[in-house]
Amino acid sequence: MIIRPHYLVLLRHGQSLWNREKRFTGWTDTPLSPKGIMEARRAARVLHAQHMTFDMCYTSLLSRAGDTVKIVLQTMGQESIPVHTSWRLNERHYGALQGLTWWEASTRYGTKQVLTWQRHFSAKPPELTRDDPRFPGNDSCYDTVEPQDLPCSESLEDTQNRLVPYWRTEIFPSLLQDRNILIIAHQNSLRSLLKYLAGISDQDIRKVTLKTAEPVICKFDEKGNFGGYAYLRWKPKIQDYAHRLLHTILP
Repeated sequence: MIIRPHYLVLLRHGQSLWNREKRFTGWTDTPLSPKGIMEARRAARVLHAQHMTFDMCYTSLLSRAGDTVKIVLQTMGQESIPVHTSWRLNERHYGALQGLTWWEASTRYGTKQVLTWQRHFSAKPPELTRDDPRFPGNDSCYDTVEPQDLPCSESLEDTQNRLVPYWRTEIFPSLLQDRNILIIAHQNSLRSLLKYLAGISDQDIRKVTLKTAEPVICKFDEKGNFGGYAYLRWKPKIQDYAHRLLHTILP
């Protein structure tokens, strides 16, 4: 019997309107921009060119991720697969920075401080008060979540701490059932997961970025051991390029 290694694809949503404006978005539910819609379609074509099929998809509660899911699966002709949603896959909560542009935040708090909040694994922006409209407890979307679990602000470490239990109890068991999994989520929720899976250090994770709608392919063996990851980048001759890339990670 030939054992087929199974794979996990991590995909950040397409560009949102607030991405375009360079605003700290966090849990704010801002839609895809026209460019983001095009990026999602392109990501689907890249994956389809490699004949990738998925058994299950996981995503966050935020519409920019959910809309990317719909576009990708419809474009690939795989819209019938199960899609599971969880707040634990939401973007990192940026606390008092949410809604500010990068320049507004740096003017208010100082460039060095904002960069520290962005880059350091354990650093987090100022917290919101619980009566702030930006606090997720004031959004009916999160009525089923325990109030103490909802963040007023998060570091990347906090994001990882609320995501990893979901990985262990929901996503990883599906992977062990020889399923190919697609996760469409956010820059920092996916970075935190990749850090956990690949054992990336607190220092090195600062260098890891995920572009909008650019797939990351993660390989696992038949026992569920992580075997590496690679970016599947768009190139003019994407089929030839992607074929060479995937042969470095998938036999």
